[in-house]
Amino acid sequence: MFKVNRTGMLIMICILLFSSRSHAAVLLDRVVAIVNQDVITWSELYKAMEADASPKVKELRDDEKRKIFKENETFFLETLINVRLQLQEAKNMGIRVSDEELQEAIGNIQKKYSMSEAAFGESLKIEGFTYAEYKKRLREQIIISKLVNMEIRNKIVITDEDLKKFATENKEVLENTERYKISQILLKKQKDTDNSKIEEKAGELLRKIEQGGSFSDLAQQYSEDPSAKAGGDLGLLKKSQLNKIFIDILSAMKPGDVSKPFWTESGLHIIKLESRAEAKNKDEAREEAKNILINKIYAERFNAWIKSLREKSFIEVKL
Repeated sequence: MFKVNRTGMLIMICILLFSSRSHAAVLLDRVVAIVNQDVITWSELYKAMEADASPKVKELRDDEKRKIFKENETFFLETLINVRLQLQEAKNMGIRVSDEELQEAIGNIQKKYSMSEAAFGESLKIEGFTYAEYKKRLREQIIISKLVNMEIRNKIVITDEDLKKFATENKEVLENTERYKISQILLKKQKDTDNSKIEEKAGELLRKIEQGGSFSDLAQQYSEDPSAKAGGDLGLLKKSQLNKIFIDILSAMKPGDVSKPFWTESGLHIIKLESRAEAKNKDEAREEAKNILINKIYAERFNAWIKSLREKSFIEVKL
């Protein structure tokens, strides 16, 4: 047996406590993926999901938020692996972002949103970032943008023949037609519900709108269409995409007008005409078709490129 004095005992206790806490930290912050020479940890994965979560998700209780994250962690981990592969490829190619470039990008963001230094710092706090974390994330985004431009975007060339072939196969793209930006509230038909009750409810909603109520808020609360989440926003629709009833209603409306409730096979609608876009001329239609084709080619080449990066890399998922 050997004696341990009071000081020695305290040291031993500290070592045991430190060892226990370190072991717990490793368990809590385990490695969830290995990507070549890099690792992705559980805390990195959840920090990234927290940062990219929608405002509605961020407002949820911690247990509800964690449930959503758990359901999406496999998908999000694959996205993080792809990001790590791109950063490794950029490093191999010597792509860098200088401090001056980074500061200029931050300045442009502040200018775009008319934010002072203090307001910018406060917005980072709300989003859960320290300034150092934000700079690291932005630097990585710029590096990846440079890499993707070099490897994919700058190599896309659209010839007149390419555009002609695309237009022939996708005639609706070049269709010269009027377009409408519309929001709607839809009350669906119910088998066992008297239509008069639905009409009564629509009438109450219309009165609220006419009295100054927000169309978007009412759509979010009462509309039974998937667009309800976006405040009823249906986006910019071509005249050819709308049925005759909608066209007839819209023809008598000006931007900002809200229609009286009207029935279709889907149910009872109240629509708001946000804006009207005149038919495109030939050059505008051609430019739109070109942009659609460029985006299509970009998506195909980007997916193939990511696949090639994954095939030549060592990836082990430990989730």
